[in-house]
Amino acid sequence: MAAPPAEPAGAPPPAGTPHRRGVAALLLVTVVWGTTFPAIKAMTGDLQAVEIIALRFAVACAVLWPFLRGMRGEELRWGGWMGLLMFVATALQVSGLALTSSNRNAFITGLNVVLVPIMASTLGQRLGWPVLAGAALSVLGMSAMFYEATPWGLGDTLTLASAFCYGAYVLTFEQCSKATARTGQHCRPERLAALQSVLMLGLGAAAVCLHPAAAPATLAARADAHAWPLVYLGLVASAGMVWLQAWGQARVRAVEAALMYSLEPVFAALTALYYIHERMSGRAVLGAAVIVLGVMVSQWTGRMRSA
Repeated sequence: MAAPPAEPAGAPPPAGTPHRRGVAALLLVTVVWGTTFPAIKAMTGDLQAVEIIALRFAVACAVLWPFLRGMRGEELRWGGWMGLLMFVATALQVSGLALTSSNRNAFITGLNVVLVPIMASTLGQRLGWPVLAGAALSVLGMSAMFYEATPWGLGDTLTLASAFCYGAYVLTFEQCSKATARTGQHCRPERLAALQSVLMLGLGAAAVCLHPAAAPATLAARADAHAWPLVYLGLVASAGMVWLQAWGQARVRAVEAALMYSLEPVFAALTALYYIHERMSGRAVLGAAVIVLGVMVSQWTGRMRSA
């Protein structure tokens, strides 16, 4: 695999073409992430959440391991925090997914579109009307997609906790960009992705050994039935998308990134329809359209008008 371009992840998001490329990158990330919900849901019958994490990031580490060379202190510090947040968020999300439907899990995870602006406002960020209007439309659309009549359960609570952690992860990356821009020690996205993957593998493997329901002795046999989905999750959704997310978020504000991520339930629902036959109602389809509209409104800035 060719090495990704060594561009710094610490510079503040620029205007113009780099910003549009960042938006396009995060849109691709969201499409791929949306496909992971039904794929992981299909595995939860045979594998525990921590086992899925360990296997998935073992594949990612095999690809990203060379980028660990030459890491600096700032990359270790910020990458370590982001890796820890990602592990907690992923573990909570997969645990919740085992107890609820793919569409429901995707919707609740998508609530970070609201959580990120709220968290950002506590840090002193001012939010323009396009972002606020886009967030409102996205929440309205996701509420329409939340079409099931099943009462709120433990899986939903675990997924909501995961959404908070994902929101903190998005904001941590932006704080990393600002902090390293001030010091001139920019963090390279491929190194951040490599460190996060190593931490996810290490924490996942440790959790497998300590988890009372996990069975390391039979892990290889149980994973064999899901070999190709695990390769896809590790190679594309983890190694590729963690790097692409780091590259894209260096060019897009955290609040804008969260709104792009609000498209996840749309792609998750479409994939679930094809892969595990979870059907969408007419109201859910309308909600998907409103989410797309919300993302478009959120990007309606002076740069877009001039373009």
